[in-house]
Amino acid sequence: MTRRRLLLHGGLFVLTLISTYFVAGAWYALPLMAILLCHEMGHFLMSRYYGVEASLPFFIPFPFSPFGTFGAIIKMRGWIPNRRALFDIGAGGPIAGLILTFPAIYIGLKMSAIVPLSLARGQGLILGDSLLFKGLQYLALGPLPKGTDVVLHPLAYAGWVGLFVTALNLLPIGQLDGGHIVYALFGPKSLKIYRVGVLLFAVYALIFNPGWVLLVILLFFFGLKHPPPLDDFTPLDPRRRLIGILMLIIFFSSFMPSPFPELTKGLGGLAG
Repeated sequence: MTRRRLLLHGGLFVLTLISTYFVAGAWYALPLMAILLCHEMGHFLMSRYYGVEASLPFFIPFPFSPFGTFGAIIKMRGWIPNRRALFDIGAGGPIAGLILTFPAIYIGLKMSAIVPLSLARGQGLILGDSLLFKGLQYLALGPLPKGTDVVLHPLAYAGWVGLFVTALNLLPIGQLDGGHIVYALFGPKSLKIYRVGVLLFAVYALIFNPGWVLLVILLFFFGLKHPPPLDDFTPLDPRRRLIGILMLIIFFSSFMPSPFPELTKGLGGLAG
């Protein structure tokens, strides 16, 4: 790898660290960057393990709320040898990221404040919850007193963002991480799953949450087809099938239909 390319990757990392810092400080920026880095390095290391050429992560700074970043990506070239490799590359990122996401949420919730609802609404963005986040909140804080809500510590917010990004990546569509996992599980039959998935997502976006429309358009733009691996016949072993099912469960339990409820209400009013 050339020195210029290393400087590009390092420079984007530093710029994204700065842009996330200005959103919510070091307690947010450092763990979020660690989560994103682990996610992308999970893909990178699995790609290298199977001899698939892959770049280091390209971090994408965005110096505005609510995240301070558009995440990170790696570029892969060449053919993936078989479904096992496809599965490990696709699942390696979310699994690696979740190893840090879960502790960030749990410890961050322990550091968060429980306040009356009237005060919570004046503390910034109202965030939506997923079933998985709700479960971790219950483990960390127990049942909340009536009429109260949680004002997230920046560490918990970093975990919330990490879980949100993981859920988006696990959408079982196209060449997202979830699309890789579904193709590894079902092979060419996965195209039917992609079509049903994006159709349901589009219907939900149009009726209930217009904020998702842009993502639906991008999914159509990038296409629903998935290139097959060289060996598209040998099925996954039972252990990987079990992990694949677990990853789909994590997707459904971590997806947030309305991550920013107040913004969704505004868009719904505009659409009406």
